[in-house]
Amino acid sequence: MRTTWNGSLSFGLVSIPVGLAPATKPAARQSDVSFRLLHRECLTPIKQKRWCPTHDREVGPDELVRGWEASKGQFVIVEDEELEALERHDDSRSIEISRFVPVDEVDPIWLDRTYFLVPGQPAAQRRPYKLLLEAMRSSGTGAVGRFVRSGRESLCLVRARGEGLVLETLYLAEDVYSQAEIDEAMEATDVKEAELGLAQQLVEGLTRPFDPAELASDYRRDLRALLEAKFRGEEIVQPEPEPAAAPVIDLMEALKASVAAAKGRESKPKKPAAARTPAKTRRRATKA
Repeated sequence: MRTTWNGSLSFGLVSIPVGLAPATKPAARQSDVSFRLLHRECLTPIKQKRWCPTHDREVGPDELVRGWEASKGQFVIVEDEELEALERHDDSRSIEISRFVPVDEVDPIWLDRTYFLVPGQPAAQRRPYKLLLEAMRSSGTGAVGRFVRSGRESLCLVRARGEGLVLETLYLAEDVYSQAEIDEAMEATDVKEAELGLAQQLVEGLTRPFDPAELASDYRRDLRALLEAKFRGEEIVQPEPEPAAAPVIDLMEALKASVAAAKGRESKPKKPAAARTPAKTRRRATKA
């Protein structure tokens, strides 16, 4: 597995050699299809220019400087050297663990990006890795710490996953919005026992084991199929929109209808993915 950072995982007097490898693809947060802006007339990719409206001309890289807008139209200039001075030039290449916490107490809202912690190749280096993995898994804990990469400090959570360790970078406390307003609104809202019973029945009817293979994007599949069809010269015929169901105003009626629909879906055989197409296509007629 290709690593992008190599160092060690340290706590107390223990130091475990590890490497950091991305667990998700670069395009995981967006569609796997990227677009470029073209001039419609000649289909030439356009170029972005850095333009100064005051001097009415394009400016080069050596004329640019970073500025923080303190107030409307008032900027504080920051030089690259000043930013570099603030970065931590840590040569230890160590993930410093400060404490262990119950891993189920870490809400997923704090998790940013996931990386695999790759153990060292020699067997002697894999043994302490295995010991830490088993200790955290048996105790249900995760390790909170920090490390420096490319001069930037990141907070992290190390946890057990299967037969390995993963590192999750964490958001800072000030980066996550408070949900106190939602909590306050929900505390003042009551539900009826009959409604709760139907809601639980609906949840139970839709409950099944988690299967990562089902994490597929219809949009991504449909977009790829559309682009491939257009590339082959097929004419795209958009399907007729399905009529929207009339909204159910009564909550009890909506819950009853949802439970019935869930039972109906369970009794129907699943349609193969290949049979579901976003739009009909037909080959363009070519002149002889």
